[in-house]
Amino acid sequence: MPAEASTFPAVAVATESWPPNVRKATRLLHPRGVAVVADPDEPPLPFADNALDLVSSRHPATVWWSEIHRVLAPGGRYLAQHVGPASAFELIEYFLGPQPQARRSRHPDDEVAAAEAAGLEIVDLRTAQLQITIHDVAAVVYLLRKVIWWVPDFTVDRYLDRLRDLHDRIRIEGPFVAHSTRHLVEARRPEE
Repeated sequence: MPAEASTFPAVAVATESWPPNVRKATRLLHPRGVAVVADPDEPPLPFADNALDLVSSRHPATVWWSEIHRVLAPGGRYLAQHVGPASAFELIEYFLGPQPQARRSRHPDDEVAAAEAAGLEIVDLRTAQLQITIHDVAAVVYLLRKVIWWVPDFTVDRYLDRLRDLHDRIRIEGPFVAHSTRHLVEARRPEE
């Protein structure tokens, strides 16, 4: 999180698309000299061509590679942690059933190809798979009410039978395990 950085460059700007986060980011970052720009999370990014030496992101909803290339100065870098493919799909598919097309979404090979097609060089790509261990259905309800895009129509009433089945499964077999995937991407706009 940018607010946790010990120092900032002379000019630093953060963008945010969700209004409650715009307010929170402004409250945290403005006193540290960082401007916060409300942005709709779609092109164009609110910066001039070649304006930035570094673009960073944590869990971008959509990666606009051509926009990243456009706003980076020659030699500028992009550093981000992206959500990887099929992240938490054991849980998502438990409720929604098989999602074969969505499983390929956010694949690092596809993102590398898109970044390169936009004119960026991939400097480093690291992937990780992390375990999510769920010990009870209360945690599932809490999680699916916070991460609303995993099971978009989730309500306890709508999925009560699946929740009961999951409760019984956890009681008999032990914790439900899902896997979260991430990849760290470092890209560079070549010198011209």
